[in-house]
Formats: sequence, C-alpha cells, structure tokens
Amino acid sequence: MPKTVEMTCLDCGERAPFAPMQLACAHCGSEWLEARYDYAAVVTRFAAPDSGAHLRRNPGLWRYHELLPLRDLAHAVTLGEGNTPLIPLPNLGLMLGCANLFVKDERQNPSGSFKDRQAALAVSVMKEADIREAVVASTGNVAISYAAYGARAGIKVYAFLTSLVPPEKMRECALYGAQVIKVTTTYDRSKELAQAFARQRGMYYDRGLRSIASVESMKTLAYEIAEQLARLNPDGSASWRAPDWYVQSISGGLGPVGAMKGFRELQTMGLIDRLPRLACIQVEGCAPMVTAYRRDSETPDVVVSPRTHIGTLATGNPGRAYRILRNYLQQHGGTMESVSDEETFRAMHVMAKIEGLSMEPGAAAAFAGLFKLVRHGLIHPDETVVINCTGHTFPVESEVLGDGWAQELGEAQLAQPEPEGVLAALQRLDARVRSIAIIDDTPDTVRLLRRILQARGNYDIHEAEDGRAGLALIRERRPDLVILDLMMPEVDGFAVLDALRADEATRDIPVIVVTAKALTPEERARLDGQTSSLLQKGEFTDDELLDDVRKALPE
Repeated sequence: MPKTVEMTCLDCGERAPFAPMQLACAHCGSEWLEARYDYAAVVTRFAAPDSGAHLRRNPGLWRYHELLPLRDLAHAVTLGEGNTPLIPLPNLGLMLGCANLFVKDERQNPSGSFKDRQAALAVSVMKEADIREAVVASTGNVAISYAAYGARAGIKVYAFLTSLVPPEKMRECALYGAQVIKVTTTYDRSKELAQAFARQRGMYYDRGLRSIASVESMKTLAYEIAEQLARLNPDGSASWRAPDWYVQSISGGLGPVGAMKGFRELQTMGLIDRLPRLACIQVEGCAPMVTAYRRDSETPDVVVSPRTHIGTLATGNPGRAYRILRNYLQQHGGTMESVSDEETFRAMHVMAKIEGLSMEPGAAAAFAGLFKLVRHGLIHPDETVVINCTGHTFPVESEVLGDGWAQELGEAQLAQPEPEGVLAALQRLDARVRSIAIIDDTPDTVRLLRRILQARGNYDIHEAEDGRAGLALIRERRPDLVILDLMMPEVDGFAVLDALRADEATRDIPVIVVTAKALTPEERARLDGQTSSLLQKGEFTDDELLDDVRKALPE
C-alpha cells in the first residue's frame, strides 16, 4: 500500500490521512468520504504495462493492493475472490447482432456473487481494526458474503434480512454461522433497524456505499476488465482497455459507483484513454433511480413499497448513489433503464439456454436491460459491451441447519413504538446468551474456539491471553464456563485451576481444558474432578466441543 492515502470529503473538500474507523469528515461532519492515492507513484511502481512487477503477481483482488485501503497485507482475508473470467457471448451476440459482448462472470467468486469483493476488503479492514462483531443489512448476497468472510476472519456477523430475501439465501447465510434476523418490512427499514441494533450494542455497522472499503473493493472490477480486454487487443498490444459500455443491474448502486471510480483512476494513471458509458438497470417494481432519471430529477423517486418478486433489487431509497451515478452519466454517457419481472425471468431462460449461464434474477435483470438497449439502438453492433453477471444462488437444504436458524420479527412487533417494539424484540436474543471465557496464549486457537462458538450458538465470549489475565477476567466477569489452555507462560492452566477451586466465588464455574500437551498420569490425576472435560488440540471436532460446552453449562 502506498505511503500516501488520503480521505477527501465529497461535500467540503477537506483532506485528511486515511483512517479506517473515521466515519465522518472532521471539518463538516459529512459521512461521504472518498479514498485518494498517490497515483503517480502507484503507476510507476506496479501498474505500468512495461514494469513487469504487476504481471508477476497472482491474479485476484489483492493483485491491486497498492490501490486498496489496507495497511498490512497480513490482515487480508481471502477466499480466492476476484480474477473472475471475462467470457465472450457468441450466441447472444449472434442473436442481438452484437459481436463484442462479454460477461464478467462474478458467479465464480467464492460464495457466488460479486459481493465477495466487498466482503473481502471490508472484513479485512475490520480484522485490522480488531473488530469482533459486525452488523449488516442485506437483500441477500451481502449477508452471505460477509457471513463467509466473517467465518474466515473469526468475526461474528448479524445479518438483517427482509422477508423478500429467498429462503435459500437465508439458509446459506446461517450455514456460515451468522445470526440471521428476518424482518418483515422493507429493505430500507431493515437498514434503519440494523443500524439502531448496532448502535444499541456498540457493534460495528457496515455502511455500504458510505464505507470507503466497500467502494474501493468494487474498483477491482474495472481493473480486471481493463486488463482482460488488453489480452484481446486486435493489434496485439498490452495496453489496458475500457469497454464501450459497462452494464449492471443495481439496487443500492454500490457496484457501478465503485467500478466507475476504478475506470477513472485507470484514466488518471494513463492506463486507459477513455471511460465507458454506463447502463444501470432496475426492476420496474422498484426503480427509484430510473424514474427520477427519466424526469431529469436531481433526487431519486423513493419507493416506499417495492412491487417486485426480485427481492435482491428492492432498494427503495438509494440516497446519494443516484446523484453520483447521474453525474457520471451526464459527464461520460450512458443511461438508466427498467425491466419488468417477466422480462427478467425471460432473460434467465435465454442466458441459460443459449449460453449455458444460469444466474439469479438480480443478475438476469442486467441482461434484460441489455436486450432493451440493443433493441432501442443505444448500443451499437460494433461496440464492446461488458455485462456484470453479479451472482448465482447456491441453495442450502433446510435439513442441514435444523430449527431455530433465524430470528423473525412480525408486523405486530413492528407496529409497536420503539424501543418497546422492534428493538425490544431484538434484545430478547440476550435471553439465550451464556458467558464463556477463553484463556489461551495462541491466537489461532482462540480464533478457532471463538469461531466454533459464534457459529453454533449465541454466546457472550471473553478472551485472555495468559493465566494471570485470565484469572482477573474470570473474577470480574464471572462467566458461565471457562475454556482453558494448560501451557501458558508465567501462570499456567494448572495454576489457574488451583486458584479457581480455592476461591469460593469461582470454585463452581465449569472448566473445559483444551490442550496440546501430552499429559502424564500425574497431570491427569491432578485434573481429575476439577474439569468438565479434556480435549486434545487438533483432535476434536466442533461438534465435540459444542457437546461438551452444552453439558458443562448449568441449566
């Protein structure tokens, strides 16, 4: 990462050094901050086509780490995101009379959508900031991605999902260990509830488009497309190239906002000579940007009650995203178009049957929009068009999860005044919480134990990295259960056990020992009667740990 990364306020222009957890401009209080880099230094060091260094890197999102806001790559959380193929669409091209159609196949990201780019960078920034719990509101794919990357990083994710979200997406989110909170209201209302929930509990709330990490992650779409198109240059040159059109279905607008920032940065660095025209596609039942754009309005036409079966595109109030995208269209060309649910479902059939690409409705809307733009003559036969195939749903069978994987809030609760209504209902999650202290000096072990507990139960987890700190923690917090390592410096696990059993206030707290030490008969005898169970590191499963936890916890 370059030495110089600044945050520039989009409202007052104030500039400051990048700080991951600074959420507002120190000068005017605006939450709209944009990352800026030393582009001259970056292009000299790695991005110039003749430098060679960039090309020797592994492909993927982190290939461009100098232009991403993470201080130390050691904190990067990755599942192999990015480097998705740019696939020609010869059959569709023949059908539409356009020879240069390409799909950016974001289905091939780890959890099946382009939101893995967002989660990879956002969760990495959280990890670097030592955030342990995060709250997101989502129409589906964001929650799945954050749940997956949160699992990888040891971060507990609370996902607020509306009842419009397909059950398959909810089940997949739950499978990764996130706490799914299903809210029978609109997506915009669910965002308000999620933010209130996070504020109430002092948790980190992911702010989507207002998050620098989220916007910066989507730039990598532009970088990859320009680099991939370079390999197709008819003159054989290695010059990066922008398409004539970039087409994407949109809900909140984060994807194209980030992608267009990426193309602008490539132009700033002299790597491309022009910017693509942008086509933003929405569904007719929830098209606040399209209707406003057609009226030449500066503000979106907020949709209070979306009327669409495509829940992943049901953002009724896109806020500032509309103004950002409208400004881009006015400066560089493009359009906004809406499609019906029926046109979207037809596009799903077309793409599956003629190109072998099965996609979710939210992705198919972009192709339905493409069909309209070609038919209306906005996209010309000789133009190069890249369509973002944003995601593919991978169903999770309900039997895998069993019962109780979602917390549901009904209309009756929503109708009550806050906090007696919704937030009070959310607070009832605490009724099942049990407090557990993990005392271990190995960070990887702590992360694993915490992850198992987070994924399979609603536990209040506290940690200490040595026996002395562990004893202080136990005496202060009085946990319901202690998970203890034996081999620690200064005060080891045996000494911790002796101290607990000698103190009347702590002697009855159950203890599970998890150790890598091969115990002698004498040591086993010393533990006899003092612990609830003994597990050997590297030889127990999550089920075994959870079984022992449940047995040890008092009723």
